[in-house]
Amino acid sequence: MKLHTFFRSSASYRVRIALNLKGLAAEQLHVHLSKNGGEQFAPAFDVLNPQHLLPVLEIDDLVLAQSLAIIEYLDETRPQAPLLPLDAAGRARVRALSQMIACDIHPLNNLRVLKYLGGELGLPEERRNAWYRHWVALGLTALERELVRSPATGLFCHGDTPTMADCCLIPQLYNARRFECDLSTYPTIAAIAARCEALEAFAQARPEAQPDAQ
Repeated sequence: MKLHTFFRSSASYRVRIALNLKGLAAEQLHVHLSKNGGEQFAPAFDVLNPQHLLPVLEIDDLVLAQSLAIIEYLDETRPQAPLLPLDAAGRARVRALSQMIACDIHPLNNLRVLKYLGGELGLPEERRNAWYRHWVALGLTALERELVRSPATGLFCHGDTPTMADCCLIPQLYNARRFECDLSTYPTIAAIAARCEALEAFAQARPEAQPDAQ
């Protein structure tokens, strides 16, 4: 099993957490998103993923992209420590929570968007950071409300064991802290994050714990 990853890639971070929670080992192949114009644009990586995005997981003679698809594949083929609930309603909720983060917050703030805002559109850093914080606040406010109102919320985003939603939450919060977003109005999110971050599976997946961290 080979994971093409970058220490600061939020989507790669999600998959690293999922692998750790399941007790699965993957060889890390590091793809630097900034060096040499971005190693994700190299011909060899283009063959793996024409989107030029991370992560990519080579497993079972397959090449898988998109972090949520990868996590679901792992859950279906390696059922130990399941990251989606067994019931259909629970699975739908975990997918919805995951997509609130991975589809509605993260894509507006990832590296290629910030580069475009600063390069093609010429926005200064202060305006780019304002853009980042706006979308994080909008998304996390909705997520906090959902977690508070649902009886399915437990010690973690769904129930009392980590799920795919928690795999998405922690990388998003990590980046929010990097950009100095105000997280003080999300007490439920903060409590769940503290429980996650106390677990070794999450700690070992942190960006600074990766071999390519710089």
